[in-house]
Amino acid sequence: MVKRLYIIICMLLVFVGSNAQTANQLIREGNKLFSSKNYAQAEILYHKAIDKDGSNAIANYNLGRCLQAQKKNEEAKKLYDNAAKLEKDPVRLSSSYNNLGTILQDEKNYEKAIEAYKSALRSNPNHNNARYNLELCKRKLKQQQNQQSSDKNKSDKDKEKKKKQPQNQNQNKNNQKNNQKNKQQKEETESQKNLASEELEFLTVDVKGAVKNPGIYQLKKTSRINDAIQKAGGLTTDADSKSINLAQKLTD
Repeated sequence: MVKRLYIIICMLLVFVGSNAQTANQLIREGNKLFSSKNYAQAEILYHKAIDKDGSNAIANYNLGRCLQAQKKNEEAKKLYDNAAKLEKDPVRLSSSYNNLGTILQDEKNYEKAIEAYKSALRSNPNHNNARYNLELCKRKLKQQQNQQSSDKNKSDKDKEKKKKQPQNQNQNKNNQKNNQKNKQQKEETESQKNLASEELEFLTVDVKGAVKNPGIYQLKKTSRINDAIQKAGGLTTDADSKSINLAQKLTD
């Protein structure tokens, strides 16, 4: 019974001793863990320090660094912002703004990063990292704006192109129809010319008399009477070929 009571008392003393730690003591222990890259345990101690003293700017700043090291950037930004509002020391205030700027820079939010670096330099003009990152972000922002402008122009051109596509398609269809119509008209004209040419080259003659197949025949203009007779099947047996000039040219 006495032994059990002794254990309970020891546990109470440990509990009270733990609770008796000040925010600064928790921060110092957290710093040791942070230096050994034990970020998860350091985060717990920094949270405890803030629970004890929410207005402790260093606890907020160190927790922000710890969260940033774990890629918990959204939470880290809030802690840096809190630290900047609470911090009175210009050098530490500058560091809060600088670290906030590095997160915004990684997110390619160059406009806000530039503002953060400017605030860092206003608090501490000798912060060389903030100065370097400020100039870098200015160049990156200009490149980003140029790219956005180029992308917008390309997008506008694509939209205009898509808008014109139906019109071009209709125009092409109309052109194809017109070309086809013109082709048909040209073919008809050529056909008519050929027919007219054929009509001029031929004679229509009526072959009658002592021929085997009397009738109307078409013969070339250069044809002779003999050609017309042959076209009609030739002379009959009782025809008098001597009274006909077989070599005479046909006339219309």
